[in-house]
Amino acid sequence: MKEITIQKNEAGQRFDKFLAKYMNQAPKSFFYKMLRKKNITLNGKKAAGNEILKLNDTVRLFLSDETIQKFSGTIQQSPGDPDWILAHAGKELSIIYEDESTIFLNKPAGMLSQKAKPDDISMVEHLIAYLLNSGQISKEELRTFHPSVCNRLDRNTSGLIAAGKTLQALQQLSEMFRDRSLKKYYLCLVRGKVSSDSHISGYLKKDPRTNRVTVSRTPSGSASPIETEYHIIKQEEDVTLLEVHLITGKTHQIRAHLASIGHPIAGDYKYGNRAFNDTLKKEYGLSSQLLHAYRLNFPECDGDLSRLSGKELQAPLPPLFQKICQEKGVI
Repeated sequence: MKEITIQKNEAGQRFDKFLAKYMNQAPKSFFYKMLRKKNITLNGKKAAGNEILKLNDTVRLFLSDETIQKFSGTIQQSPGDPDWILAHAGKELSIIYEDESTIFLNKPAGMLSQKAKPDDISMVEHLIAYLLNSGQISKEELRTFHPSVCNRLDRNTSGLIAAGKTLQALQQLSEMFRDRSLKKYYLCLVRGKVSSDSHISGYLKKDPRTNRVTVSRTPSGSASPIETEYHIIKQEEDVTLLEVHLITGKTHQIRAHLASIGHPIAGDYKYGNRAFNDTLKKEYGLSSQLLHAYRLNFPECDGDLSRLSGKELQAPLPPLFQKICQEKGVI
């Protein structure tokens, strides 16, 4: 018999959803059969599965260890399991801010924010390895709750990644990114002299086959409206350093939007100018776009995010980004 006490990050969800996470290899029919037979109980009583779990509820599984292991996928190590993560991840993180509920990291260019394939190693896996190694989460807790990042940066974009270490923090942060109450600012080096500060809008359409987007000034089909605001920090003969306020947050928005007005980001081969990029690659070894999520400004917050209320977080530029800007005279 296995007894589980419901913790903070497990409360507030339906009982059957919890069971599906705890034994993620089992078919739904198995849970309902075990509930009917009282082989799975809630607080010592027969349950239907639609109950909402509360903190300190007791779940009892009158099942063999072999059955639990079989349906939990814990007999063999597979991508995503805690032991697999500990064996494959664990890169030292650049932590900008951390409290008991949240953590903000400075992602290097070249790292995925979240995995695209089962065996990918992304910022999420490195984060979970860090939390396991520092004792902030247990392997048992990971069966029903996975800390995760709340915003995605392109693989070759560096900068601030927000992550929730509790369910409430994860939900609150995700909502702030959705409703745009959390203000996101980027630094980027673009080709050419930008004429003036501006607030530009348009429509963005993604082609999933090529993973490219196109930007137009008028709506068309499934294109999404986008808004990008930018401020000139400094410009020289052939480049401008911009601070960009990302108002909407669509795939490749900043890169494609700036390219559409004739000022592509340095190092961006997908939307940029090849000759300009080749020169930077030859001179500096630049292999990624010079786009950095450098600042987050928080609104008034409560609950698990109360410590972040009105706070501003900044991530320093990567050394190569800093060096190129200095030698170009824009920092």
